[in-house]
Amino acid sequence: MTRTNIIRLLSACAAGLLFLTGCAEPVPELPEGKVPLTQTLPDTLSELSTAAPVSAEEFFSRYEQPGAGYQAPAMNIAEFHADKANGQNNAYLDLSMVNQGVVAAKGTSSNRLKFIIVVNGTSYYYNMANNGTPSIFPLTLGSATYKFRIMENTTGSKYRELYSNSTWVQLDNQFVPYTRNSDYVPYSSASACVKKAAELAGTADSAVGVVSKVYEYVTSSITYDYNKANTVQSGYMSNPDTTMSTGQGICFDYAALAAAMLRSQGIPVKMVFGYVGPSGAYHAWNMFYTAETGWVTATFQVPKDAWNRLDLTFCAGGIDPSYIGNGTNYSDVYYY
Repeated sequence: MTRTNIIRLLSACAAGLLFLTGCAEPVPELPEGKVPLTQTLPDTLSELSTAAPVSAEEFFSRYEQPGAGYQAPAMNIAEFHADKANGQNNAYLDLSMVNQGVVAAKGTSSNRLKFIIVVNGTSYYYNMANNGTPSIFPLTLGSATYKFRIMENTTGSKYRELYSNSTWVQLDNQFVPYTRNSDYVPYSSASACVKKAAELAGTADSAVGVVSKVYEYVTSSITYDYNKANTVQSGYMSNPDTTMSTGQGICFDYAALAAAMLRSQGIPVKMVFGYVGPSGAYHAWNMFYTAETGWVTATFQVPKDAWNRLDLTFCAGGIDPSYIGNGTNYSDVYYY
């Protein structure tokens, strides 16, 4: 499909465009000082060591056996380990899982808390629970020296550091940040979305088969929530189980639900925020990785050994998958 035809398709699909306009606002708050990844990655990546190389065949061979159906691995649940944490001022860091692509933190304060990840001088800001509930954050910039800072709001937009620590992170492989839960993709072994994903995966014969079944489930079960899109507040965070129970959601909800379901079954999935389409609307979607060539839908083919874009908000609205699969229409900004 040519770019001209893609633009015509979007112009003709009013419902699909409504999905986009609703996704322009309800995204995680981007605090002042956070630089979009599209501006920092080209310079930053050249200074980072890559994650330990591992082929897709090697990664998936652990649990994918020809003729035996899809064998999902044990879930990689990230959590806060109090016995491995260090800190002060009621702020604590657990670095025991950094090689697995996540860092855990928790803090208690009557004021707002933020978590900052610094890599090669570039800072990434996240909201953090201030009631002692652990927060999990992904490490998506590869193997490098990471500095972690827990900050407490003092007055206005000013913050003071409660605790910080720096460590070299050598990721086990390039997939690990995208096979675990986090604050942006929350789930546990008891989650309804995980149980549904296991049910679907149990009838699949490959990783692509699992993606296909999750695709069919989400696009047929979740409808777009226009009212939520118009009223959601800055800083909104999605809950996949809530999306399932209500049967409604915005782009963030579609992406978080798909990521939770597929990650729980061992399939690496990125949740991406960025811009899409001729209008440059802010939006959320997924990228998933499989070892084999296959078909997610009758018109959406998955190439071998590659990250594949999956926009479930568009899919649910009937947008042509050839548009979804054309990366030139998407501009990635944040990865979770």
